[in-house]
Amino acid sequence: MVLFGSYRGLPKEALLIIYSLIVPSVAYGMLYTDISYFLTLQGLPDVTMGLIVTVMGVSTFVASIPLGMVADAYGRKKVLILGNVAASATLAVFALTTNEAILFAAALLEGVAEGATSAATSALLAEKCEAIRRNSVFSLFGFAQSMAFGVGGFAIPVVVVFQGLGFGEGESHVFLYIAFAVLSLASTALMLRITESNVPDRTKIKSKFSLRLRFPQKSRDVLAKYVVTGATIAFGAGMFVPLMTRWMNLQYSIADDVSGPILGASSLVIGVATLASPYIAKRIGLVKAVVTTQSASTLFMFLTPLSPSFFLAGIVYTVRAFLMNMSSPLEQSMIMGLVATEERGVASGISTALWRLPNALSSVVGAWLMGIGYLALPFFIATAIYVFSISMFWFFFKNTRMPEEGPVCERKVEPEKKE
Repeated sequence: MVLFGSYRGLPKEALLIIYSLIVPSVAYGMLYTDISYFLTLQGLPDVTMGLIVTVMGVSTFVASIPLGMVADAYGRKKVLILGNVAASATLAVFALTTNEAILFAAALLEGVAEGATSAATSALLAEKCEAIRRNSVFSLFGFAQSMAFGVGGFAIPVVVVFQGLGFGEGESHVFLYIAFAVLSLASTALMLRITESNVPDRTKIKSKFSLRLRFPQKSRDVLAKYVVTGATIAFGAGMFVPLMTRWMNLQYSIADDVSGPILGASSLVIGVATLASPYIAKRIGLVKAVVTTQSASTLFMFLTPLSPSFFLAGIVYTVRAFLMNMSSPLEQSMIMGLVATEERGVASGISTALWRLPNALSSVVGAWLMGIGYLALPFFIATAIYVFSISMFWFFFKNTRMPEEGPVCERKVEPEKKE
């Protein structure tokens, strides 16, 4: 089929990176789908739960930029492996304690791990493919990641099996979290097989201040525009996306073993949607593809809290997620194509950081609003924020075409020639 023809013959090294992240992504999918429900099940107030989610995001913000610099300077593979080990450890900690101080420490470590993994992965994937295959590689990664997130959501009802054996609901969740921690850690074996072609020359790192000097210079203008639009939309997303199991519990009185699969199904649909991204970008252009899908998604986001039943809300939310996340791999591919090659790690770190911080800050606001009974308001606030962000993205990038979209346009976006 023409739609999927671009996925033939993708580089084996890029595929290995994608394969190595499937199980950790399942674990992430379970954690992010369930964390808002699990923490309140453990007896934490909604505001405390929201603060823990916020700490995860803030620590990702703090860690992503320096870890991106470390990845560029010392090796992206090493940073990826360390991030996966740390993320696996935090899953176990979340399961084994209700001590708030330890939970906040675990949230801090989880955010660092997320920043490391994100910064290293995008740079490694871009390294392993030519520009003309980059959209396909990132879309396939988006597909695999979304499908894995969906499986993570569908895994939550496994707690019913443990409950059938006589364990309580809380204990059953603990077993689930520990199992995923072990499986995620085992995926490190695949990561060890990744080779890195752009290993930095350590002899060129002349002082302990060298990492500071690697802050993007060639790519700063385009990167600034990209992160501003991303940070804005992230603030809107944080109002409800990490809190959906809790929202469905408050709105429709359903537990996570019901809402988890619903949200998991939305991730599966997202995965299928990402496969069409390269085709749409080729037909109408990358920037138009991003703006069109995000705009359509915003309408369904507005309608989600107006749904009279959890089943209908699940459908509307899934359509929203389908449309919104079609653009995600295209945006990741775009920024990796526009920044200088040697700055990809730190650029990925910066974009991750300035997405996670506003996303985390708004999560505690959304959790607070839900906790006091304003269940629709987070969605309505997010709608206005999305409209503003999408408008900014169009204004900044409407005249931009990627290097692979034509030789004439390549001169317009080559970072080295912007200075």
